[in-house]
Amino acid sequence: MPQFPSSVVIREVGLRDGLQSIQSILATQRKMDWIRDAYAAGQREIEVGSFVPARLLPQLADTAELVAYAKTLPGLMVSVLVPNLKGAERAIDAEADLLLVPLSASHAHSVANLRKTPDEVIAEVARIRAARDAAGSRTLIEGGIGTAFGCTLQGRVEPAEVLRCMQALLDAGADRVSIADTVGYAGPAAVRELFEQARKLAGEKFWCGHFHDTRGLALANVYAALETGVARFDATLAGIGGCPHAPGASGNASSEDLAFMLSSMNIPTGIDIPRLLTLRAKVAGWLAGETLHGTLWLAGLPKTFINSSTAATAA
Repeated sequence: MPQFPSSVVIREVGLRDGLQSIQSILATQRKMDWIRDAYAAGQREIEVGSFVPARLLPQLADTAELVAYAKTLPGLMVSVLVPNLKGAERAIDAEADLLLVPLSASHAHSVANLRKTPDEVIAEVARIRAARDAAGSRTLIEGGIGTAFGCTLQGRVEPAEVLRCMQALLDAGADRVSIADTVGYAGPAAVRELFEQARKLAGEKFWCGHFHDTRGLALANVYAALETGVARFDATLAGIGGCPHAPGASGNASSEDLAFMLSSMNIPTGIDIPRLLTLRAKVAGWLAGETLHGTLWLAGLPKTFINSSTAATAA
């Protein structure tokens, strides 16, 4: 039997990865309600937005306000995505707990998505680290390696290139690194192999997996990652999200489905699943007309369900 982590953190990224991928622009107050209710349901890590120009992503124009609000909730780790040094400076000024810099291991995707090569992103991380340290900030820097299992533009991405980028991010000063299956190409065997190598390279600094459910394997891939000892996963309420360079992508692992799977494995997440389902219903109303995903909301909790995920609070 594999040795699973004693607890798991589900980092909610729906307010960023989810909302940036749909047409609806959610009112700031409703986003705050989402953060409040997710916190009340036991979620303790939330990616509240991204510091990018409002003209590019008007859905995320209120990120600074959301950081300020989220910081009022005790014990909540507030993270944001930043594409460059300017965005990082805004995140540091806002006192976000963590800023995530996306790096695509696919050269073609990196240029299309970020207008930078992977090595140019790594150089930007070094500048961000220098700025963070000069400011005396405690904001953590996470290098998130996307398209780690393949790319709709380039096709195959070599695992050796993913690991090279990971080592380079750590050398540039990233405090944490993570791996994302941006376009839903991964399967459990590939995840287990790459995550085992990443854990050997980065140790506890490799701390998060991010899986898209494009081909229905997000939860299977989480299971494979759990077998390697990874204990933190990104997910979105109602499985919203996607990637502009992943045609047909159906979004991320669903937060509520993932919490239910972990509960069924007796792995605590600190999440009250019925409360999370109540929030999902509320968000579904706010996003009327948008395509939502996940299956737990449709089938409901089984009569045998015991909310074991709240038996211990995830670290």
